[in-house]
Amino acid sequence: MIRAAGGLIVRDGCVLLVHRVRQDDWSFPKGKLEPGETWEDAALREVEEETALVCTLGTEVGRTQYVVEEKSKEVRYFRMNAEGEARAQNEVDEVRWLSVDDARGLLSYEHDRALLDEVS
Repeated sequence: MIRAAGGLIVRDGCVLLVHRVRQDDWSFPKGKLEPGETWEDAALREVEEETALVCTLGTEVGRTQYVVEEKSKEVRYFRMNAEGEARAQNEVDEVRWLSVDDARGLLSYEHDRALLDEVS
């Protein structure tokens, strides 16, 4: 099982999406847990690594499960708040603040679209 965590960063009625070059997809910032890391710590670290935002952790808003390269993957998402400007870095080449409706249209995966109901 691949374990990953990420964030739904909400500000002024908008949510932050990231574009990943390698996958050529739009999603929420997320990444794999490191050995000994908690879901919460991984979510905060990954969001900062991909967006340069230092976030305040909120509640868990949902979990997704899917298969990647014949391995099961679970991702836990947490609501987050952040000040400052988001900046694309590492494997992310673009970040966008979007309304929930616009984010729903841009997200690449149905399992991510389902999470939007938890923040709107």
